[in-house]
Amino acid sequence: MKTIYQARKLVLALFLFVPLISFSQGNNFIEITGTIIDQADKSALPGVSVVIKGTVTGTTSEADGNFKLRSKAKYPFTLIISSVGFQTQEFEVSGPGSNLNVELVTQTQLAQEIVVTASRVEESILKSPVAIAKLDIRAIRDSPSPSFYDALENVKGVQMTTSSLTFKIPNTRGFNIPSNYRFMQLVDGIDMQAATLGVPLGNAIGPTELDIASVEITPGAASALYGLNAINGMSNLLTKSPFFYQGLSIYQKTGVNHVGGTGRDASILTETAVRYAKAFNNKFAFKLNFGYMRGTDWLADTRLDQNPNNLKSANPNYPALNGANNAAFDGWNKYGDDVLAGSNTVSVSGLNINGKPNQTLNVARTGYWERDLVSPRVDNLKFDAALHYRLSDKAEISYAYRVGKMDGVFQRGNKIQLDNVIVQNHKIDLKGANFLVRAYISKENSGDSFNVKPLADNMDLSTGGSGSVWGAAYKTALNTYAQQNGGALTDANLAAATKYAREIADANRAVPGTKAFEDQKALIRSINNWDIKSSTIPDAPVSGGAALVQKSTLYHIEGQWDLSKYTKYFDLLIGGDARNYQITPDGNTFVDFSRPIADRGKPLEDGTYGDKINYKKFGAFAQVTKLFFKDKLKLFGSLRYDYNPEFDPKLTPRLAAVYSPTPNNNFRFTYQQGYRFPGLFEALSYVNNGRVKRVGSLTYINQGLGYLDNSYTRASGVIFNAAVNAAVAGGANRNDAALANRNLLVKAQLDKGRPEQIHSYEFGYKSVFLNNSLVFDFDAYTNTYDGFLGQVQVDVPKGQTVGTDAAILAMLDANRDAGQDRYRVYTNAKNKYRNYGSALGLTYNFYKSYTVSGNASFNKMKSNATSDIFVTGFNTPEWSTNIQFGNRQIAKNLGFSVVYRWQQEFQWESPLVNGSVPAIHTFDAQVTYKVPQIKASVKVGGSNIFNRNYIQYAGGPTLGGLYYVALTFDGLLN
Repeated sequence: MKTIYQARKLVLALFLFVPLISFSQGNNFIEITGTIIDQADKSALPGVSVVIKGTVTGTTSEADGNFKLRSKAKYPFTLIISSVGFQTQEFEVSGPGSNLNVELVTQTQLAQEIVVTASRVEESILKSPVAIAKLDIRAIRDSPSPSFYDALENVKGVQMTTSSLTFKIPNTRGFNIPSNYRFMQLVDGIDMQAATLGVPLGNAIGPTELDIASVEITPGAASALYGLNAINGMSNLLTKSPFFYQGLSIYQKTGVNHVGGTGRDASILTETAVRYAKAFNNKFAFKLNFGYMRGTDWLADTRLDQNPNNLKSANPNYPALNGANNAAFDGWNKYGDDVLAGSNTVSVSGLNINGKPNQTLNVARTGYWERDLVSPRVDNLKFDAALHYRLSDKAEISYAYRVGKMDGVFQRGNKIQLDNVIVQNHKIDLKGANFLVRAYISKENSGDSFNVKPLADNMDLSTGGSGSVWGAAYKTALNTYAQQNGGALTDANLAAATKYAREIADANRAVPGTKAFEDQKALIRSINNWDIKSSTIPDAPVSGGAALVQKSTLYHIEGQWDLSKYTKYFDLLIGGDARNYQITPDGNTFVDFSRPIADRGKPLEDGTYGDKINYKKFGAFAQVTKLFFKDKLKLFGSLRYDYNPEFDPKLTPRLAAVYSPTPNNNFRFTYQQGYRFPGLFEALSYVNNGRVKRVGSLTYINQGLGYLDNSYTRASGVIFNAAVNAAVAGGANRNDAALANRNLLVKAQLDKGRPEQIHSYEFGYKSVFLNNSLVFDFDAYTNTYDGFLGQVQVDVPKGQTVGTDAAILAMLDANRDAGQDRYRVYTNAKNKYRNYGSALGLTYNFYKSYTVSGNASFNKMKSNATSDIFVTGFNTPEWSTNIQFGNRQIAKNLGFSVVYRWQQEFQWESPLVNGSVPAIHTFDAQVTYKVPQIKASVKVGGSNIFNRNYIQYAGGPTLGGLYYVALTFDGLLN
């Protein structure tokens, strides 16, 4: 009931926020009729948009090319007639009695698109103040990519990261991560980020293939107008209006993937979509969309070791344990063996090796491969409906509902198996020629999802024994093997001895593929408490848990008003927004911080875990534009104000100039700042994960825990313990060795969390040449990031003060459980980070509608003189390129396209996996045949058609060829 009440308040606020507008237009309707044909063959053109300029009134042509439009507009007025693939035309209607006969000319000119995202108002893509790209319906249809969302990878400057069949995230200009919350994704103005999961859901709940109208992509910062997350770019997915796209449409795609080398057998993938839209008297319209996809997911199963034996966190003094014999193996796609995170190691001390007493081995728990923990089957179900009503020629109101259910795998700090995640949106829009007011509610429920890391940890601990029990069994087995094989541990038998010891210690461990394993896995993933019962946590479940239970509601309202007709010397756009994230505490990931620390994970008598958490944000902006020198120079200036009660208010300016000496030559220069407030997970999380508690950046979380001001960095702890072990191996007392090496421990001294900030400079040039058949599009940028948010792991000495002898001794690995609390803290980097780059795109139309296009992107980060407290991870190749060749009409109703994609090898860094991502070479191709008589088309194609398997990020899945046939019926029953 509380949610319904808040929704009513939001809707009421929507109408109170509307500018004062008069809807009186007179009582008499006028009627405009006409016929639209193709100039080339004189055939009737159905589905052509006919709109009265400056209004929301419009219609589309029927199957015979005829249209009829009724309006209260006053003569004279202008009709805008447009259709994908044809030049847009304008006709002035000066009086009654005219029947228009329109012949549309095939669009041969390039770069004539109109975009909205760059400045929140319509403008030519040539004169945009920032870099922007647009995919319209025709470009999407011509793409060989399996879906319109995959086609984003062919856009200049875009780097796509695929975690799952259902989960793909674009990024631009560096600092890429699989859960890229720095790149904003909108669908019809709705922020698609799943707030508590801390990740944009891509197109998992977005439009179907049948309802997408266009996609606009802005690389680089867009915070000056959009605020919040738009610090690394944004995409805006725009859907079809039921007024202009009517009838029944059906889409069926059937494909196959895993055709070799991906770790799974060949599998069928299917995707179905249905759309129906209808308009009545150009006054009321509705649309319905349904989509369902099902397939076998890509598999992450790279078995590289990111903790080779030469590292101090392994056993570098024993070369016999190099390579496959590494006792401290930390696999890319293995969990529960996380040596580098410091959460799954056992220090086996007191050994006699090569005749030397008091030797120590660092040993990793065995862990489990990702393929044994996640589900191979994924599906994605989505539905949306919209009602539109034209209040007058000047205003339209609409309500839209959207719901999506998805499965899949994505990587945040760890891998998350999404299972039955449900996200719902309710949206109301009121828009006119010069204003827009929007309110929406987004509800998120993580369903049956779970975290792969605690699942693996607790599988090992609950079936294989605690660290101390397992370590004791391992040590006993080592000595037993030594006695039976030469009488002592030596370089000659050490590798075999460690393998034997692991087998003995793992004797009771659940084995993948067995019923015991599946039963224990089902139990653990059903429990929302990632601790496991021990002497220090007696109230935790015996099996431990891994469930991810997250529920939240986002309330958002925004509006903008173009006041240009009221300002004499310049154009003025103003706007504002407010949003509130409301989180339901689950006692594990999000908690009520007003409760005592010991009680935060315990349910109250009513079954809840405390009061709901609110995380708010408010913003407003103004944008001024002015033309000079006979409209050759256009200046832009905008200023945005954002306030989050947890932080100081922020001002975000943007200044831009576009100079057009001729209409087809356009130079631009832009400076802008941007801020990003921490997301919910970065700000408010409080979750135990493998005996390491992950905490958000808000300062009050630190109260009673001490990780900000009373901790050592985990990285220094590794170096410290390696030095101590070396001293002990030389005969020193362990405590004496610890105190002697105390200077190796580094105090963390973490600062108060603050928003990220970016300063960005951009230059661009866009032009068309050769009688409008060649497009040249170049941009270059340089960015400076301050306060970059990331994670650092620190160790807090229990009950001790850093610097004291007792705190030093607590940092010994042998005192891990009794002496330390470990935290992974979201905090700001101490260094500033600078990156720069450029991108060039060329498109050329030539002989008989052939088109060749290509783009190349360069991105690089400047190195800093000093290391930081965590690795930021630029995670972007220096060079990447796409080349596309095709002809949409190589013969009557027959078209094709081919895309070649190359990406340079680069280094990937993250809290989970570090490693090299090899270069990528792939080809995509498609052939489309249209059957106009039945309004159908058949598309046969494939991505990565030569099945050159590759990964897009370290720890990510292996991607192979995907081959498909798609059948589309469009505009039936119209």
